Amino acid sequence: MRVLALVGSLRKSSYNKLALKAAVELKPADMEIESADIGALPLYNEDLHAESYPPAAQAFREQVRAADAILFVTPEYNYSVSGVLKNAIDWASRPPDRPLESKPAAVMGASGSRLGTARAQYHLRQIGVFLNLHFINRPEVMISFADKVFDASGRLTDEMARKLIAQLLVNLRDWTLKLQAK
Repeated sequence: MRVLALVGSLRKSSYNKLALKAAVELKPADMEIESADIGALPLYNEDLHAESYPPAAQAFREQVRAADAILFVTPEYNYSVSGVLKNAIDWASRPPDRPLESKPAAVMGASGSRLGTARAQYHLRQIGVFLNLHFINRPEVMISFADKVFDASGRLTDEMARKLIAQLLVNLRDWTLKLQAK
């Protein structure tokens, strides 16, 4: 199973990139997780795809199309998703074929705050309603106080968070297989 991860942070030592690293370590054996470089996308502008998509956007759209499922790994910026993540969603949600349409999806995130990325995740789910994304609901993976749960090598040390990530990925796999069987 091919899962495309969209990490909504461009920061080199992002907690969300570290959370994705943990997900790759904890994924089921029958799952591949590839990360998309959404920072390379131009700012969304409908004029840029009047006749064809810019090369970076077209390559990204093809990555989304080829994936069996999407894993969003989102920070929380101003109570919402980051601009770079919203930009990627905008590029992958446009006609003619809308690559995000009906994709199975999961969301997780890490933040230094007490709430983790709760508001961003709920906002992302709201965006997903319009896109007809099929999010799994549980477990919710909202890694709080991220500055205290990754060690010096970037390994996630919080055992509950590791357990939740592993379960999230099993549930994403099972949900994707269920949707593909329909």
